[in-house]
Amino acid sequence: MRRFFRNPPRPSLAAREGGREGRAAGWVLLPLALVTGAAMQPPRYESQARPLVKKYCLDCHSGPKASGGFNLTPDDKAGVHKNADLWRKALVRIKERSMPPPGSPAPSLAERETMAAGLTEALDAAPIKADPGHTVLRRLSRREYNNTVRDLFGVTITPADAFPADGGGGGGFDNNADTLFVPPVLLERYLLAAQEVLDAAPTDRLFTVKPSAKLPARAAAQRLIEFHGSRAFRRPITADEVVRLMRLYDRATAQKEPWEAAVKLMLKAALVSPSFLFRVELAPANSGNIALSDIELASRLSYFLWNSMPDQELFSLARQGKLKNPTVLTAQVRRLLMDPKARSFYDDFSGQWLHTRDLYTTANPDRGRFPEYQPALRDAMYQETVLFVESVFRDNSPLPTLLSADYTFVNETLAKHYGLSGVTGSSLRRVALTDRKRGGILTMASTLTISSYPQRTSPVLRGKWVMSEVLGTPPPPPPPVTKTLPPNDNKEGGLTFRQRLEQHRKDPACGGCHSRIDPMGFGLENYDPIGRWRDKIAGDPVEAGSTLITGESYDGPEQWKKLIVARQDEFLRNLTEKMLAYALGRGLEPTDQPAVKRILAQLKANDYRAETLVQEIALSLPFQFKKGEAPAKP
Repeated sequence: MRRFFRNPPRPSLAAREGGREGRAAGWVLLPLALVTGAAMQPPRYESQARPLVKKYCLDCHSGPKASGGFNLTPDDKAGVHKNADLWRKALVRIKERSMPPPGSPAPSLAERETMAAGLTEALDAAPIKADPGHTVLRRLSRREYNNTVRDLFGVTITPADAFPADGGGGGGFDNNADTLFVPPVLLERYLLAAQEVLDAAPTDRLFTVKPSAKLPARAAAQRLIEFHGSRAFRRPITADEVVRLMRLYDRATAQKEPWEAAVKLMLKAALVSPSFLFRVELAPANSGNIALSDIELASRLSYFLWNSMPDQELFSLARQGKLKNPTVLTAQVRRLLMDPKARSFYDDFSGQWLHTRDLYTTANPDRGRFPEYQPALRDAMYQETVLFVESVFRDNSPLPTLLSADYTFVNETLAKHYGLSGVTGSSLRRVALTDRKRGGILTMASTLTISSYPQRTSPVLRGKWVMSEVLGTPPPPPPPVTKTLPPNDNKEGGLTFRQRLEQHRKDPACGGCHSRIDPMGFGLENYDPIGRWRDKIAGDPVEAGSTLITGESYDGPEQWKKLIVARQDEFLRNLTEKMLAYALGRGLEPTDQPAVKRILAQLKANDYRAETLVQEIALSLPFQFKKGEAPAKP
């Protein structure tokens, strides 16, 4: 078997976070040179970049009436540090050449590179307080509930499917603690679900201990609740909790209920307990960063990579106090990623990151125009993406493989859709790609379909999807009132759809954003609204060339893809931030940037291998620490 972890042994988390003194103070200074290992460069923001910012930016973006509310003053290095989020947005605009706007004096390419380099130096030198971020009492999501009862009692039913939908929150994921509310209807569903689970559970998984000549009935019941309670609560059950649950058993047996029914009453109470329904991490009154206990770390890791409770091996390592050892932890990351239960992670993360879940909700290709779009094809589209993302992590491939691979996963239905031969049957299997029309998430039917309208493609939707979900540079929202374009791509007035879109871009209210977005989508025009290859639109040859706002031109999807792949740094930062937000169950905050930079540095040092990303997230400060509650005021 291929060896995945070739990395040298890692230092302890304390050493990685700057030592005991720095960690206690909570401050980590991360100049770029320290993160990347590059030689120290002289500061250049104040002497080189700032004069150019004054020359090209501050006429419009200063003072209380700053254009678009984008006030870049104060513009000294301290101001850059204080308003780092704002300046990061400015840096993106400078790199993309979307600012200054057309018609305004613009910097030369050399000046623009100087501004970008100086701002990067200033932002990377900003002192950021390393902080694990806020911790909210977090209930199990629907997927987590179903997986947890499966692993707890061996049931195959999915009772949480009847729960209200989980809302997406920070980072764009539905496991976000801030949006996992508990509406009144959910409380009723919890009671019904608990009963469904216990009724469906195999007897041997439910009653692992039974009364015998040597084991009185009450003692057997107590052993059962101690065993199941500790697993359900993902921690040792307390003596007080056992006493309270045993009272239910005693009440049931006093009413002549059978032993099994009395035990089930206890277990039902455990399944509606906050200790089961919520992932509880106690935060004592402390103003500093508090390391998770091993048992808490086990739960974080298992819910990150399995969407479920820890298994016996994780529980055992946690009880022995071994899980925080970096070597042990990274070995567990590999084990969890390779386990079949990790399919839940690959499905959940890719479906929400890339929005391919929309195939089952908002995506609605016109069935009259695209009769081929049937549930079997839709399901194959979705599973292709999941299996492909899974393969990158299972093979420990370089993460840029996600953008441009020479293989994919198809069954007979999807192979026919792609024009591939030699594939039969309904099961998806890995196939080599002989041309560059396909390969990677950018040209999959799933992502092409969810970024189209029912009757036509949309360079705007596709360009926005690439900018937001792949590169992490989302465009601003459209103005409140915008002109609408026709619902199909038929010619009107002798003009092709692209020509009409170019007219639309001439509107001053629209051109600023469309000049950034549209060229990002034109490279995908050879793919129709359900992701099939096409050479013509409404009888005319496809125009799949354009010039990005950064100045690079392309002709066709192959050249376009090369330009996107060349923006590897943006893609890797975005993917890192997305996965860290998913792992933490919250949106990222400025104080998470030290962790992001350290993860990116480790990725670079390890050839951008996929498992390195997951390992480094598991080893990061925000994943291994929690924030103490503010001490109560006297």
